[in-house]
Amino acid sequence: KILLILGFLSTLAVIALIAVAVTQNKPLPKNIKYGIVLDAGSSHTNLYVYEWPAEKENDTGVVQQVEVCKVEGPGISGYSHAVEKAGPSLAQCLRQAEDVIPSKQHQETPVYLGATAGMRLLSLENKSAADKVLSSVEKTLRSAPFSFQGARIISGQEEGAYGWITINYLLGNFKQVLYQQQSGWTKLLHSLKSISETSGALDLGGASTQITFVPNELYSESPENLLYFRLYGKVYLVYTHSFLCYGKDQALQQKLARDLQASTSNSSLLDPCFHQGYQRTINISDLFKNPCTSAKKKQFPFSQLYIQGDGDYQKCRRNIQKLFNKTNCPYSSCSFNGIYLPPLQGDFGAFSAFYFVMNFLNLTSEQSPVALDKVASAIESFCARPWHEVKTAYHQIKEKYLSEYCFSGAYILSLLENGYEFTEKNWQRIHFLGKIGSSDAGWTLGYMLNLTNMIPAEEPAVPPLSHGSYVGLMVLCSLVLVSVLLFAWLLFHKPKCLQKGIV
Repeated sequence: KILLILGFLSTLAVIALIAVAVTQNKPLPKNIKYGIVLDAGSSHTNLYVYEWPAEKENDTGVVQQVEVCKVEGPGISGYSHAVEKAGPSLAQCLRQAEDVIPSKQHQETPVYLGATAGMRLLSLENKSAADKVLSSVEKTLRSAPFSFQGARIISGQEEGAYGWITINYLLGNFKQVLYQQQSGWTKLLHSLKSISETSGALDLGGASTQITFVPNELYSESPENLLYFRLYGKVYLVYTHSFLCYGKDQALQQKLARDLQASTSNSSLLDPCFHQGYQRTINISDLFKNPCTSAKKKQFPFSQLYIQGDGDYQKCRRNIQKLFNKTNCPYSSCSFNGIYLPPLQGDFGAFSAFYFVMNFLNLTSEQSPVALDKVASAIESFCARPWHEVKTAYHQIKEKYLSEYCFSGAYILSLLENGYEFTEKNWQRIHFLGKIGSSDAGWTLGYMLNLTNMIPAEEPAVPPLSHGSYVGLMVLCSLVLVSVLLFAWLLFHKPKCLQKGIV
């Protein structure tokens, strides 16, 4: 009987030890949340999938991008004459999001669509068409298995503000906890000289451009350009302005319309912003069809404009500078077109087309930022290359995009130098950003963070026992097992002193 009891207790102790160890050390289920934001820009739409841990981490989840999908075709504003096709164009990217996000979480995953300057222009030009495009988009998003949260046109101020939130969130300037695996880009963090402060945001799209930063002065001559944010317990007073019609595509349209007006009723235009040997024909009606150029419309004795490239950077810059009206400033300082601009402050992250164009021109190095004069000479050299040489060297790039890099590079320098008044002295405080960690720099992450109230936190998944209880239970089971083994040894190997006592 004693042997049976000892065997039973030993077995029980061993089973208890194994069971507790297995239960305690079983991997905890990942409590991950997802969100989807569609950036419906003027030239194309991108779908972004974000994920974050649901447990509370310093009053917010740590969000990272896990997927991006570029929608085939034009931006949704390009469907103004075939509105029923706008929504279905998003279907393929929505299916891609379905594959990325676990099916059991589809219904709880929020999906947002924000339309930017392309739709702002369409709304000004034809509100009925804009409303129909949004209705088509909404119908498709509602039919997806996600939690539809809205599709709307966001204002230029919102676009600027959300871009500012995105880059400062990703750079850790709001002091939130960052994933350890993101430490690979700490070199970029150290390169930003005012890391304890926030960084400004420079955004360039196809139809608009935004500048956003925290100025030094606490008051403003133009209160409509100020926004207040309370983030992580701190209040930020942010200056932001969006220039509609000054995205790179609409700026080119404005320049061509101005050049055409200045020509002597000639259907042929020698354009210094295109490479020598490049030719393009455009319809006059297309050039003046949107609000950015419609005011310049007049009657011409021809229906098409024939453009020939000249590749003259200096002349191109002079033409572009005419787009910025610097003559009238009702404030102490202005950017252009009479818009108030406080003195530039701190570092700036320049993203979207700022990054794409400058990266193509190999001018985005963070290790040793390129000086302003060298940037200008690099763009000048690129513009001077004949078209046949450029086309051969970059045959993998679509001709439309490739042909406009000369203009876009010259325009970016004109906007930053002449428009926003960056100089040789503070030029290297501009950091051209494509991605920060695994996430694209842009307004979409800031938009989702704002709409989800900086990611509402939930209780974290916890082990079944506290650490103290786990250790105590393991010690107790071990003591029982040792006691049983010791008693068994004493029973079967009686010491001599015990044997004499028994005799």
